[in-house]
Amino acid sequence: MTEDDVKSVLASIKYPGYSRDIVSFGMVRNIELDGSDVTVELNTTSQNREIVEKIKEDCENALSRMPGVGGVDVRITRDSEGDASAAAQDPWSNQKRVPGIKRIFAVASGKGGVGKSTVAANLSCALARQGAKVGLLDCDIYGPSIPLMMGVHEQPVVGENRKIVPLTNYGVKLMSVGFLVDGDSPVIWRGPLIMKIIQQFLMDVDWGELDYLIVDLPPGTGDAQLSLCQTVPLDGGIIVTTPQEASIGVVRKGIGMFNKVNVPVLGIIENMSYFTAPGGERIEIFGYGGGKAEAGRQNIDFLGEIPIYMEIREGGDSGQPVAAADEDSPTARVFREIAERLKKHGVS
Repeated sequence: MTEDDVKSVLASIKYPGYSRDIVSFGMVRNIELDGSDVTVELNTTSQNREIVEKIKEDCENALSRMPGVGGVDVRITRDSEGDASAAAQDPWSNQKRVPGIKRIFAVASGKGGVGKSTVAANLSCALARQGAKVGLLDCDIYGPSIPLMMGVHEQPVVGENRKIVPLTNYGVKLMSVGFLVDGDSPVIWRGPLIMKIIQQFLMDVDWGELDYLIVDLPPGTGDAQLSLCQTVPLDGGIIVTTPQEASIGVVRKGIGMFNKVNVPVLGIIENMSYFTAPGGERIEIFGYGGGKAEAGRQNIDFLGEIPIYMEIREGGDSGQPVAAADEDSPTARVFREIAERLKKHGVS
């Protein structure tokens, strides 16, 4: 057994969320061999303990399977945050908590058109109705819909502390690229600009004290999702789907994305579950139960089903989310119960 043998095994360990391995990222600083014992020193600037522990565990498991290996000792060292050369080699080196924000939850979907933004807006309003301090960040850079759904079309200002003051409606603090561009002007940005704007929305906005920051992600698993995970440690992901198999299939990709970046999945919400006709007949337009069944297969929580209510669509179009307009209505009750379930599942 040689150092090159050990390094070859370590090169099979992918950095969580990346296709690159820990060797190519420059994390392996030293390898020592003493008979059948192997000691490996890994260097990182990441502040995400779960990411670091996952890498250490993967290394220990891989090295232990090498023929002739007895003991394995994987040691983690950290460079200071100011070490620019180390930061450049660690993709999570800039990840840090946003002061004043207790929990950050990302609302995601594998595909578009499932009502993810509708759920994010109404869930934010439901939490605010229950007395929580809530912020809603629209990270759908190319198709921001939170300004319309929350009924806000102003431009934010910069406060005395040189931070952007978020707009507010229904007791929810809001930030979206839709507040910063003119009307129907398209946003045509490449990945680096998306990462920069998301970092600014997190760190350069005066969010104040929040119990929850709900982040509305764009569909899929692209630049915005990765930028968010690199900037802050997320406390949980919420997956929105519709019942049909076309949506359920890509739900697994969304869950896989969160798993790769070590973000706990809080559960699945099934939107557009069924429609109740005027005569009382229940019509399952898109099938039924796919979200709940997938939650069972994935061994994660099923947070609830949202029927097709005209009031939900009308509220989104008029900028009056049903969860804020009338908390005692059947439509608002659906979102209130989902918010309460989040609390019961260790999110209090």
